[in-house]
Amino acid sequence: MNDIIIEPVLTEKASRIATEGRHYSFKVAKTANKLQIRKAIEERYPDIDVKEVRTMVVRGKRRRQFTKRGLLQGRQATWKKAIVTLRTGEIDFYESV
Repeated sequence: MNDIIIEPVLTEKASRIATEGRHYSFKVAKTANKLQIRKAIEERYPDIDVKEVRTMVVRGKRRRQFTKRGLLQGRQATWKKAIVTLRTGEIDFYESV
């Protein structure tokens, strides 16, 4: 189950929705489904109860960089995001910092 949850998404919007309504965002494996994500979250954080899992595929953005040698073009990788709503409990990502 450790390979399903890659990392938490720590952006301003993710922090805001976490404080407003117990919604937490995670970067997950592309092949993971909602049931696997729910099980992995409940195993990693045993004191919480997951109410709902919503998933979305975030498309990679095109990137350009102008250098002395010319134009370099590339893409960011496409990844999958899961927004987990909790019934009970709370997740503190900053406790181990």
